[in-house]
Amino acid sequence: MRVLSGARWRESAAAHRARLDDLVGPYLERRAQGSSHPVIDFLFTYYGHKPAQLRRWHPGYGVGMADAAEYRDARGYHHVVTDSGAADFCTADPAYLDKRRDTVAFVAELLRATASRPAHLSCFGLHEWAMVYRTDDIRHQRVPLRLGRAGTDSVLDSMSLRCTHFDAYRFFTPDAVGRNAEPLTRADQLRREQPGCLHANMDLYKWGFKLVPLISSELLLDCFELACAARELDMRASPYDLSGLGYQPVRIETPSGRAEYVRAQAELAERAAGLRRVFLGACDELLSEHPNSATLGTGPTQSR
Repeated sequence: MRVLSGARWRESAAAHRARLDDLVGPYLERRAQGSSHPVIDFLFTYYGHKPAQLRRWHPGYGVGMADAAEYRDARGYHHVVTDSGAADFCTADPAYLDKRRDTVAFVAELLRATASRPAHLSCFGLHEWAMVYRTDDIRHQRVPLRLGRAGTDSVLDSMSLRCTHFDAYRFFTPDAVGRNAEPLTRADQLRREQPGCLHANMDLYKWGFKLVPLISSELLLDCFELACAARELDMRASPYDLSGLGYQPVRIETPSGRAEYVRAQAELAERAAGLRRVFLGACDELLSEHPNSATLGTGPTQSR
């Protein structure tokens, strides 16, 4: 067990909050005042993670924090006093790992399956177009369609729909569902997920949050930063006109726009591949811990 001094972990926690503020600080300030944002809101509303939860720093499993009274009652933590009384710290609870072991195993299986496949880079972000295809029920009512109602439908009519991500597919309109290359189901997720998909890469953040505090906030924020970049491309390539918010469109209805999209998608896929490897390694380490065998507080500690 490695135990960080109060000064050391608080320094890391402050750096974590500063990094988050650089990413979405102004947005969070507007959100606190009741303003909404059709691009960034998704990262908190769809995934259901509150900004305050993301701001809280976690060192990850196997690392303790001295002088950490504020973590004593935190979910997934326990308070440890060594038999000799020489150390007093908080750390992620082995009992919590045992409780979440099935989730860790599922995430590891999904990450490994996704990484095993080649990246498909020919979807051109059409899942967002499929969500408004031949319907008046527009998800972002306050944002206009860039090409209008008929123009939006025409784009999807002229292109192949090749979505591989069930959580995007389930929002397709009834007329769009039958246009997809293959029907998708939740049960097929392990078999279909592929590393070029923007939403599969955004979901690294979702899976990371499900495993807090067993994984470190450094890894979680890396995943969140990738999700921010993927969401931006997702919306720039969407049928919505977001130029008023500073998002210039990727015009996937044109050859040059599709080429631009593929370049950006490939760059995000490469970033995600590295994160997926790190995340999978963290999951495998957690799974290597023998259930119910970790008894903290009896061995040597090391401050840093």
